[in-house]
Amino acid sequence: MQSEELVVLVDNNNNPIGTAEKDTVHTTDTPLHRAFSLFIFNSHNQVLLTKRASSKKTFPGVWTNTVCGHLAPEETPVAAATRRLQEELGIDGVTITDLAPYRYRFADQNGIVENEICPIVIGYFDGDPKPNPEEADEWKWMGWDEFLLDIERNPAPYSPWSRQEAEIVRKKLPRKDSETH
Repeated sequence: MQSEELVVLVDNNNNPIGTAEKDTVHTTDTPLHRAFSLFIFNSHNQVLLTKRASSKKTFPGVWTNTVCGHLAPEETPVAAATRRLQEELGIDGVTITDLAPYRYRFADQNGIVENEICPIVIGYFDGDPKPNPEEADEWKWMGWDEFLLDIERNPAPYSPWSRQEAEIVRKKLPRKDSETH
């Protein structure tokens, strides 16, 4: 594991203005920085959800989309998502594509702030992950429609960004014939 992970600090127009060590950025006054958010689907129209490790600095123990992470300097969202998918869940060989822009700022129960320009990316994979316990305590495949309904009826267990991003993904992804009626 790297001893130092750099995040790219940006202005409101997503222009790089510097870098900082990830461990030093997430505070009660987190500067705006680059990230990504990945949703992995399987051929059964299920989404892979992960429960953030209890040891995470921000939003520990919260269910979220497949993988979230930060871009290294000079890295694209797709490259970062590909790298982190392998590091966090042991999944290789997935084609990941850009889906939509997204930006958010949320504070967790301890006042630690996430403040990110965070494009949403998607990929498709049939199989089971092999999670890194430092990243995820649990994982599960959940039907996409079931997930959308659950975050509407029972939002508390899910990260705030995954709830908002799910609505963006819902609007952007083509629906299968079996889901139109």
